[in-house]
Amino acid sequence: MDRIPIDVRHLQTLVALRDSGSVSRAASWMRLTQGALSHHIKALEEFFGTPLFVRKSSPVVFTPAGKRLLEAADKVVPILNQTTRDLLQMAEGTGGTLRIAVECHTCFDWLMPAVDAFRARWPEVEVDLVSGYHDDPVGLLHQRTADLALVSCSERDEEGVDFHGLFRYPLVALVANDHPLALREFLTAEDFIDETLVTYPIEEDALDIVRSLLRPAGIKPVRRTAELTVAILMLVAARRGIAVLPRWAVQTYLQRQYVTARPITREGLISDIWAATLPADSQKPYVVEFLALLRETTVAAIPDVELMG
Repeated sequence: MDRIPIDVRHLQTLVALRDSGSVSRAASWMRLTQGALSHHIKALEEFFGTPLFVRKSSPVVFTPAGKRLLEAADKVVPILNQTTRDLLQMAEGTGGTLRIAVECHTCFDWLMPAVDAFRARWPEVEVDLVSGYHDDPVGLLHQRTADLALVSCSERDEEGVDFHGLFRYPLVALVANDHPLALREFLTAEDFIDETLVTYPIEEDALDIVRSLLRPAGIKPVRRTAELTVAILMLVAARRGIAVLPRWAVQTYLQRQYVTARPITREGLISDIWAATLPADSQKPYVVEFLALLRETTVAAIPDVELMG
């Protein structure tokens, strides 16, 4: 054997396949097409003359050969990642700050796992959350009071700001169990006409349900606000209104059958999450890695999430 055809990309591909549980998600993690990812694996299989995982298994089942390569990957990939970080820090200087501003009330379920993983890898970078909810977190970048803003927005053409697509997830309508709408297969814009929309106390333009569905249909619902998710659901359960939230943010309450969730439109209403940074910060090694961790930890921890290309 003149050479070993394994490189770090192959090992990273196998780890992504194991941790994501499917070829499609692994391809998204690796920023590859499914065809390119399959080609990486097939090249290894052809060289060694043995399959590495069972096709069409869900979650992915690895063969003994695949498991052996994963053992090597679990040792080699962390070492290479840490070496890369060390060298970048030597070149760029150690230390720094990452002040994060958020637009959403429900982001902490997916934000905190990424922050925890980041602190373990970059202990010399000071991570801080800009306190409170902000209806214009991108503006804080220009004021230099935040280094990164997490937003759900449809307009991403603000001058002097880089937007990085993270992931998207479906929103659901939440109604009382005995509400007539609970019997619907899905809700349409017209179903909101005579309803009170219960939301967090945020600007109307920041609500996906208003921006993407109701306003284009010419519908302006009555709104009632509450600071806490549980308070919103209490109002919904008492038939004081209906709410629109990510399913994962209310899954515990759905399991206890406090309220009923219904899809919004036949195609579903999707919310996109973006990270915004100033161009000067976009290529900082620790910012790049934090964005990668946000994608990876969120897909692993939150159901119904799809990575953005």
